[in-house]
Amino acid sequence: MRDKTEIAVLVNGMRHVLGVTINDTLLDVLRDHLGLTGTKEGCAAGDCCACTVLLDGRPVNSCLVLAVEADGVQVTTIEGLAQEGKLDPLQEAFVQEGAVQCGFCTPGMLMSAKGLLRVNPKPSEAEVRKGIAGNLCRCTGYVRIVRAILRASDSTAVCQPVAREK
Repeated sequence: MRDKTEIAVLVNGMRHVLGVTINDTLLDVLRDHLGLTGTKEGCAAGDCCACTVLLDGRPVNSCLVLAVEADGVQVTTIEGLAQEGKLDPLQEAFVQEGAVQCGFCTPGMLMSAKGLLRVNPKPSEAEVRKGIAGNLCRCTGYVRIVRAILRASDSTAVCQPVAREK
């Protein structure tokens, strides 16, 4: 049995104190310890961005972040985007534009887009494409995804903070 290190992490506004091993990733913690399976494991090497979450508001590949690095940090997952039963404007735009195919890449795509819109609320099409460049999708040509992100950028609510401590 490996030694455990205690971490405290704020996930989607809820504080969690967890025992993790030194080689547990943030992805492991989210999926296996907290049951937040919306964050997908694709490549486990940082190449596909299916596991993207927001770490203190910026997108990261959770498969590349050690759980101990998340100690004291705010994490927002796909489960944290919708608030009080209402979809985030970005999620709404994905639905309206038909930007969801099989759904495997969608959580990571949404989280990358959310991070982009926080720093650049009115991106150009080229900036959107650059912002999601690492996110791999095998089902689409990205046209509807880009349209959805551009549609969401028209909403001021899309750039509001998502998770607050409860």
